[in-house]
Amino acid sequence: MSMNYAKLIDHTLLKADTKKDAIVKLCQEAKQHHFASVCVNPTWVETAAQLLQGSDVKVCTVIGFPLGANTPETKAFEAQDAITKGATEVDMVINIGALKDGNDELVERDIRAVVETAAAGRALVKVIIETSLLTDEEKVRACQLAVKAGADFVKTSTGFSTGGATVEDIALMRKTVGPDIGVKASGGVRDEAGMKAMVEAGATRIGTSSGVSLVSGQAATTDY
Repeated sequence: MSMNYAKLIDHTLLKADTKKDAIVKLCQEAKQHHFASVCVNPTWVETAAQLLQGSDVKVCTVIGFPLGANTPETKAFEAQDAITKGATEVDMVINIGALKDGNDELVERDIRAVVETAAAGRALVKVIIETSLLTDEEKVRACQLAVKAGADFVKTSTGFSTGGATVEDIALMRKTVGPDIGVKASGGVRDEAGMKAMVEAGATRIGTSSGVSLVSGQAATTDY
């Protein structure tokens, strides 16, 4: 796989029982393969930032994860804390119930709270819409609200719900947000062909725990 593909990968480890040695390994692998970022839970941001200092790998973390049911104020504080500790990319989960209720004002305010916090800290914001729980109409509306609120990316999935990215969802999200917003596929990318299909459909970032397998040309046994 080309280096260009490696640069699309957010090398991800978000399991609850993650220990420090696994974070160290994740960061070493990310540096070795020149992945775009490591994506870790907030408790590991400071550690990852120290391990990756001086490298070309960004530190990404998750906000309101994995349910998205925190308040906008909590998400903003969580983002601020993570950015202070060294995160330069934050992947936030929308308020999925509010979206399904048609409460677009809350969904937009929720996203904007994190976007404004991140802008002050110059961090990039990816908005997780959790496609597996949404109708196509809801996916479109979620993407439109993310763009309206100033997000940098829309992202398919947490990897902790009922499903991951599909080529169809990536194509729909890309069509909705246009050419200037990033689209991140998370979950379900297990081999080079799958990754290529996601990129061809419009993905500009891939979230996976199987980045090393992907760049080595092997089939992954697990994925995020």
